Amino acid sequence: MQQSATAQDGLTGGRLYFGVLAISLATALGMLDSVIANVALPTITKTIHTSPSESVWIVNAYQLSIVMSLLPLSSLGDRVGYARIYIGGLALFTCSSLMCAMSQSLDALIFARVLQGFGAAGISSVNTALVKTIYPSRLLGRGVGINASIVSISTAAGPTIAAAILSVAPWPWLFAINVPLGLITLFVSFSALPRPPITQTPYDYGSALLNAAAFGLLVLGVDRMGHSNGISAGVVVQLAVAALCAWLLVRRERGRPQPLLPVDLLLRPAFLLAVLTSICSFTAQMLAFVSLPFMLQDALGHSAMETGALITPWPLAIIIVAPLAGTLSNRYEAGALGGVGLAILAVGLALLAMLPAHPTSVDIGWRMAVCGIGFGLFQTPNNRAILAAAPPGRTGNASGMIGTSRTLGQTLGAVLTALILMIAPGHAGPIALTAGAIFATAAAMLSLSRLVRRRPI
Repeated sequence: MQQSATAQDGLTGGRLYFGVLAISLATALGMLDSVIANVALPTITKTIHTSPSESVWIVNAYQLSIVMSLLPLSSLGDRVGYARIYIGGLALFTCSSLMCAMSQSLDALIFARVLQGFGAAGISSVNTALVKTIYPSRLLGRGVGINASIVSISTAAGPTIAAAILSVAPWPWLFAINVPLGLITLFVSFSALPRPPITQTPYDYGSALLNAAAFGLLVLGVDRMGHSNGISAGVVVQLAVAALCAWLLVRRERGRPQPLLPVDLLLRPAFLLAVLTSICSFTAQMLAFVSLPFMLQDALGHSAMETGALITPWPLAIIIVAPLAGTLSNRYEAGALGGVGLAILAVGLALLAMLPAHPTSVDIGWRMAVCGIGFGLFQTPNNRAILAAAPPGRTGNASGMIGTSRTLGQTLGAVLTALILMIAPGHAGPIALTAGAIFATAAAMLSLSRLVRRRPI
């Protein structure tokens, strides 16, 4: 079981199927928990007697710890083996899920979500690299497509699954259900995933700390801006320190053969545009996913179960479109597919923002489907392009940037939603959805700009 998959050009036979199962289960758990609490936020807010803007930290804490640790963990995976990081993250994720279920206060739940986020980062930071490790090269395109589809479907299906659980059980079960699933996934991962010898390359702890500080202070600064109702001296200092840490990180990483932050790849315009496209698209997605439960439940009077059902057309559309996007990515450039898909997403979000005062289920449902169609066209081609651009030995860097761009976008979306809930609680839904449409439009323009350069990745 310790045999290197690289020497064999991937796994074969039963080990390949169990390896795919291990990656798929863990990825689905991590992605579901990035959004599964969203539908429950109104319920949790009332249960633990807190405000909506404060309760969003149940989402923010999870996303913040992920975005701070993704690149350091992906870099560590290049040295100690991707499977070891994956299994360690899964073990922490499972234990902290139990802590979340047992939490009795907002502070305890936020602390448990921070730990859960670090566990999810262990999964997300190397999952795309593991895909390249276990799949034979002739099946890599299919593997990337399957993995991207699981990410998209799990993220989009989170609200639906959460609503189904809340219809029969209280909110702690949203987290408790991860425990048996996590234990099963741990068993399969130990059995199937290859764990090569640990390399002797020293780890760059200084870059890891600068990375965590830059991303963490950026997100906390934006959040503090919302809670202080504008730009304060503390916010300016916090954002300035974040910028300084980012500058020092770039200077430190430039020219390194195995950097934690792949500055050399980000200097390639096509790679940078793909990463920026991903950040903007996931910001748009999270603006919708955090604001829609409050809009549908508090403003329109739907129950948690009804909210999940109304959001369901979004993940259903992704399930249908994602395989088609994987096939189309063999024939068309990622910039074109992403641009078209994200333009459709922008239209869908704008239509949701302009819902009539008393919309029917059909009014909401078909708009959700439009969003799902657009998002389903985007992610698989974009991720495959980023992964294919990584030179040999840099798969961990590409995987880390895929996860970092996704999580940074989701984190910024959640923080911006909290800011909107603070400033305009009575109109937060339409404002957040309009902001999401703007971000989706920006993402579409970034994606299409790769065609102008004629340097697709």
